[in-house]
Amino acid sequence: MHACDYRSGESFQGKKVLVIGCGNSGMEVSLDLCHHNAFPSMVVRSSVHVLPREIAGKSTFELATSLMKWLPIKIVDNILLILARFSLGSLDKYGIKRPLLGPLELKNTKGKTPVLDIGTLQKIKSGNIQIVPGIKKFSRGHVELVNGTNLDIDLVILATGYCSNVPLWLKESDLFSREGMPTTSFTEGKCGLYAVGFTRRGLSGASLDAIRVSQDIAKIWNEETRPLCHSFM
Repeated sequence: MHACDYRSGESFQGKKVLVIGCGNSGMEVSLDLCHHNAFPSMVVRSSVHVLPREIAGKSTFELATSLMKWLPIKIVDNILLILARFSLGSLDKYGIKRPLLGPLELKNTKGKTPVLDIGTLQKIKSGNIQIVPGIKKFSRGHVELVNGTNLDIDLVILATGYCSNVPLWLKESDLFSREGMPTTSFTEGKCGLYAVGFTRRGLSGASLDAIRVSQDIAKIWNEETRPLCHSFM
C-alpha cells in the first residue's frame, strides 16, 4: 500500500506494520497507526531534519520566512536547529540523524522538505514506534533488515514520496518536463496557465507563488485593458 491510499489505521488494530519512509507522510502514518493500537516500525535509511511544527506559538516555516527577510539562510538554519534541539532534544540515539546541510538550505538545493513533528517523536521516544534501518529482503510475513534483524510484519506501507502527474493530463510538452516540472519561470504564465507550488518550499512557498502570479495577471490585465479604456474617453 502507498501512503496516498492510506486513510486510517482503524482497520490495522493489533497489526505489525512496516512503514517505509521517514518524511512527513511516514511520520504521520506511523503516528496514526499508534493511535489505532497498531505496532508500526518505520524504516529510516538516510538523515532527515525534524523540526517542531510551531515555535513560540508561530508556524516554524512562517518564522523561517520572516527571518530570511533579514538574515542569510545559513544563519536562519542555525537558529532553527538550536530551537529544535531545545524543543525536541537530540534524536541520534533514536536512530534519526540530521543532514550536514541545514533544513532550509537542503530544501532549496535538494528539494527535501524537513519533517514537522506533530507528536510522532514522543511515540518514538516511548518505544511505541520502532525505528529500523534499511531492508535487505522480504519473505512471506517477514522482513530482514540490513543489520541482520528479522521482523514479523502483517502489512507494508510505502511512504516514499510523490511525483508530479501533470504530464498525464496536460499534453503540452513545452510547458512541463517529463518529470512534471515547469520548464519556464514558475510565475510567468503562458496561454493563461500558471504554475503554483512547484518551488518545493511548502505552503509558504506556494503562497508567495500565488502572490506573484496574481501580480502578473493584474499587470497583463491593466496592459490589455488600457487602450480599451482610452477609446471611450
